[in-house]
Amino acid sequence: MGDIVVIGAGQAAASLVARLRGKGHEGAITVIGAESEPPYQRPPLSKAYLLGEMDKDRLFLRPRSFYDDQRITLLLGEPAVSVDTTARHVIAAGREIAYDDLVFCTGSTPRTLPEAIGGRLEGVCVVRGIADVDAMRPRFTPGARVLIVGGGYIGLEAAAVAAKLGLKVTLVEMADRILQRVAAPQTSDWFRALHVAHGVDLREGVGLGRLTGSDGRVTAADLTDGSTLPVDFVIVGVGILPETALAEASGIAIENGIRTDEMGRTSAPNVWAAGDCASFPHEGRQMRLESVGNAIDQAEAVADNLMGAAAPYVPKPWFWSDQYDVKLQIAGLNTGYDQVVVRAGGDGPVSHWYYRAGQLIALDAMNDPRAFMVGKRLIEAGKSADPVVVGDAGADLKALLRA
Repeated sequence: MGDIVVIGAGQAAASLVARLRGKGHEGAITVIGAESEPPYQRPPLSKAYLLGEMDKDRLFLRPRSFYDDQRITLLLGEPAVSVDTTARHVIAAGREIAYDDLVFCTGSTPRTLPEAIGGRLEGVCVVRGIADVDAMRPRFTPGARVLIVGGGYIGLEAAAVAAKLGLKVTLVEMADRILQRVAAPQTSDWFRALHVAHGVDLREGVGLGRLTGSDGRVTAADLTDGSTLPVDFVIVGVGILPETALAEASGIAIENGIRTDEMGRTSAPNVWAAGDCASFPHEGRQMRLESVGNAIDQAEAVADNLMGAAAPYVPKPWFWSDQYDVKLQIAGLNTGYDQVVVRAGGDGPVSHWYYRAGQLIALDAMNDPRAFMVGKRLIEAGKSADPVVVGDAGADLKALLRA
């Protein structure tokens, strides 16, 4: 095989290049990343790293020596600026880099607030990269007043860290409930109670009207319920967007991300995509999965196909979130669910099992790794589970795997 260039230096890129070398690819491999750091984990940024429980070096997926040993060239701190899919070269770091195959692993970027409502004031933060967290970490001092905009997992994780460090936390979610886009009301209720118990002022059905400031720095927030809050800083957690600008400028088809076929190929010859930036066909539509698991699995599938496997990518969705002393583990996709079964409850492990037309399709497990393991295996095998058995806290879940 020939030379491979990877644009993007995150989880998908790291998984792809390691897989290529592991499978025996001998050609040159070049990874181009806009950030100055080698590929690193992003999930701990809003949790252990922000809390100071994880050093920066522990974020890196591989030591720099790995890339040297594997003859993988890292071009960091210089984003790719153009791609010519006809001549097959990339312009980056002031030079032309030829490729035989190109892979977009450009990931995603956080949504930001419009400048018209104060989104560019100093003290308005997002959580995406190491530099973002390094910049906001000094603000996490006991008694500081933080407004978190968005009640998804990023917002809730940031709220948990802030509350744990003794900040005064207000979280606003414009939708009727937190986690509305991704979870059942039962899961929303469970996490609402968790955050309220930790002192978070959680306001649902309330949006941000505008931010105001003094000397260019945010000092207050006007909310849509008519209230005004004094704030020391703001964390925006209102979702992410696939990073597709370079691919689109190169004439590559975009559909809910960089559109790929089931093998990971884009509309341009010898150009592939994997991770948050890529959409792939699934159940009659182009789907994107924003998760570490998908970034790894899809990137490895693309690497295998670059090596000639010709194997369609079959997603096995799983996700997680850490908040306070709770580990939430999610398996499957709950799209179109019509029944939710709650197992156990109280102060112990609890899990919420999603069904569609009697078929188990997903579950949320809170401090319940056993339920997660069983549910994940059932879902991946295309099996279901009797809702009556699932709802019986005394029933042996592992018996479901033998049914």
